[in-house]
Amino acid sequence: MAAFAPRKARRLARPDGSRKGSLDERAAPVVRLLNGRARFCTTSSCSGRLVLAQGRAADADSSRARRKSCSWLLVRHEPCSREDVMTALEKATGDVVFKFEPFVLHVLCQELQDAQLLAVRSTHCLEVPLSHKGKLMVSEEYIEFLIHVANQKMEENMKRIDRFHKSLELALKTCVSADNSPSEETEKSRPVYVRRRKRKTFQQQGLDTPPREHREELEPEEDVENSLDIFAGIMI
Repeated sequence: MAAFAPRKARRLARPDGSRKGSLDERAAPVVRLLNGRARFCTTSSCSGRLVLAQGRAADADSSRARRKSCSWLLVRHEPCSREDVMTALEKATGDVVFKFEPFVLHVLCQELQDAQLLAVRSTHCLEVPLSHKGKLMVSEEYIEFLIHVANQKMEENMKRIDRFHKSLELALKTCVSADNSPSEETEKSRPVYVRRRKRKTFQQQGLDTPPREHREELEPEEDVENSLDIFAGIMI
């Protein structure tokens, strides 16, 4: 655990390795909130983006080759227009995919229980092929429809970032309060893996029934999904 602080310091001292070369403004409050806590360290983030990505058709069977040959015809971190997309498509010479990618955040955590606090999943994305070998495979009307759908997703993505930030602030304050004021309620809210580890220890000692003083803290069995999905309601 003592090695986490210097590892975090080294990580945060690295230059920004993203194509943009800087932190997305909309993601910045969440990133700064986490990095301001000793137990967390962000490693990469994106506030969400609309992308026209082009790759060569010959690389279709190789994901590594596809990534190396991929170029971006268009990147927007906010809603885009039909004109933006059509102008970018004029430069297409390979296979072009139109994508909406939502807010993403990668975080190093000091302990498993810290990672459990951040357990968030989302399927809020979009990916549609538009051209093959430079030839447009869909109508302009369909492209206009895709842009409308993607812009709606981007607007919702922005709202979700704000909600996530507020929920994260509250969750971190609650954790600090619980750490400073141990109580029976705090003991019950400990991660489920701690209680399961104790149950396993008693079983290894040949005790089918734990001693009376430990029974309450081991029961009842908890749903792991409920323990992990702190923010599931705002992200899924």
